[in-house]
Amino acid sequence: MKVIQDINHPPLLPSVATIGFFDGVHRGHRFLINQVKEVAAKDGLCSSLITFPVHPRQVMQTTYRPQLLSSPQEKLELLETTKVDYCILLPFTHELSLLSAKEFMRMLRDQFNIRTLVIGYDHRFGHNRNEGFEDYCRYGEELDIYIVRARAYTDGEDKISSSVIRQLLKEGNVSRAAQFLGYNYYLDGTVVDGYKVGRKIGFPTANLKVDCPDKLIPSEGVYAVYVYVEGRKWAGMLNIGHRPTINNGTDLSIEVNILNFSDNIYHKEMRMEFVKYLRPEEKYDTVEALIAQMHKDREEAAQILL
Repeated sequence: MKVIQDINHPPLLPSVATIGFFDGVHRGHRFLINQVKEVAAKDGLCSSLITFPVHPRQVMQTTYRPQLLSSPQEKLELLETTKVDYCILLPFTHELSLLSAKEFMRMLRDQFNIRTLVIGYDHRFGHNRNEGFEDYCRYGEELDIYIVRARAYTDGEDKISSSVIRQLLKEGNVSRAAQFLGYNYYLDGTVVDGYKVGRKIGFPTANLKVDCPDKLIPSEGVYAVYVYVEGRKWAGMLNIGHRPTINNGTDLSIEVNILNFSDNIYHKEMRMEFVKYLRPEEKYDTVEALIAQMHKDREEAAQILL
């Protein structure tokens, strides 16, 4: 996949394209992208994805903070696995937002050599987004761009969308979110110093500082997770929360106890991959009660992961 970021790029080969933010690159996105590749293969054209490095709403509303399923870099890595020919990273600007759908389509034709446009079954674009599929077809005839309406994709009766996946993660339902994503949701970051309380009670933890400040953090609670450090995979139990029993801070902590692991990994990069929600974070009357529960959590996590 060739990533196009330079506005003055060399001419591209003619291609079939679709447009989207593609947050999370979930199964619904992949279904759409596969349709692009099918049309491209049938017509002997290249395949292209047109996306944006920053959420368009952030440009239009500077106070908006998205809750992303994938950081910009993670999104590119996921899109790479689709094996399309081009990924066009289009800077979303105020000027771009003012283009009508027809003006936008003309720009895609003239600047990126888009010959066919596959439109998501419920996707709208252009200023005010008040034009629909029939309008796009009419503009396409005028601009010599063939318009294809994509087939919808569902998981049984459930619609797959980034917003639905976000809601599942906010509810802690990481296993259902993984079914919709097509992979386990994960957080990438760096191991940082914590309060070091875990080691005092027999459960040393690695505290994660997430790389992307806009990445969605799943619901507070305890999870069974896989942990990746320096190319190796480990099982772990993760707590997201405020440590109410210990009462040693108000900041949200993301700390994992890695099973059968004792290496020093401070300041190293780590990925945590969510597998199953175990329970909500709770406040216990004593530290001893907390320790007893953590033993149960570790045993349950081991049964799931090992």
